[in-house]
Amino acid sequence: MSNVKQAPTSSNTVTPIGRLIVATLEQETPSATTSRITARRRRGRRTLRRTPLRVVLLFLGPWGAGLLIWYGYPLVATVYYGLTNFNGIAAPQWVGLRNFQQILTQDPVFWTSVKNTLWWVGLNVPLSIILALLLAIALSRPAPGLGIFRTVIYLPSMIPVAGATLLFLWLFNPVGGPVNNFSAILHGPTPGWFTAPGWSKPALLLESLWGIGGMMVIFLVALQRIPHELYEAATIDGAPAWRRFWHVTLPGCIPAIFFNMTLGIVASFTYFAAPLIVSSTPSALGGGGATTGVVGNPVNSTLTLSVYIYEQLFINFRFGYAAALSTILALAVIVFGGTLFLIGRRLAPSGED
Repeated sequence: MSNVKQAPTSSNTVTPIGRLIVATLEQETPSATTSRITARRRRGRRTLRRTPLRVVLLFLGPWGAGLLIWYGYPLVATVYYGLTNFNGIAAPQWVGLRNFQQILTQDPVFWTSVKNTLWWVGLNVPLSIILALLLAIALSRPAPGLGIFRTVIYLPSMIPVAGATLLFLWLFNPVGGPVNNFSAILHGPTPGWFTAPGWSKPALLLESLWGIGGMMVIFLVALQRIPHELYEAATIDGAPAWRRFWHVTLPGCIPAIFFNMTLGIVASFTYFAAPLIVSSTPSALGGGGATTGVVGNPVNSTLTLSVYIYEQLFINFRFGYAAALSTILALAVIVFGGTLFLIGRRLAPSGED
């Protein structure tokens, strides 16, 4: 019995490093542990206060430089040249507010362009939003081939403006165009479309409404964010479809409505490519031809404010006058866009800002 070896105790199996750790933990009080954690947090906060600022500035540096070069300088230069008489070659001559005075009091063509621009904003923006919302509601319900319909409606928004305008010039050509040919078969009207002053803007409006796929996608996302329980509760309460739309769908889409409205107003105020192509295309090809000038045909019916700025800048070489027009256009966009943004924030549900 005396030769039987005793099993080693746990104390004999602990390594020297382990005994040192155990002794340290036994000696460390809870208050010391708390102080150590607090010190680490303070060092972390000091690091967060110092390091991210340098990192943020490092990453924002290229973007900030590009913003100043490509946006800041042109903005300041536009305002400055708007106060001068400048033709792009000779040195600019300071004239103060003379350009603005001439625009507002002595330029009837300017007011024609303003009228055309406001016509476009007043009709294109609301019609685009209404049609895009209705399409989004129709395409948000489960149905066979839903993805195909969504793709077909969205694809026109991917076509470049120049290509879409040339396509509509061919479709709406009063001489041999498919639209008028089909209307003649049905004994319907065959208007002049882009060649007639009274029909040029409605034809451009149809082209614009053809490309509302982007707005529709935004409304689809907004509709998917509306809780389905709200529709179920309204149905249980006996609310008809129009009440569910008015009290559930429409409030849930208010942020998307004002987002699309803001983008639409900015795009409508700066509407340029399509009317320029239409007005400079010969009548034989379905365009406005050369009835009164180089742009704005027929009879200034497609002369938007952006097209008028183009005419003054690149055709008449009145750089200072065009800069003053651009300043007025920028102020109008800021006022309308800013007002819509503030209204949208007030009407948006809580948490949707």
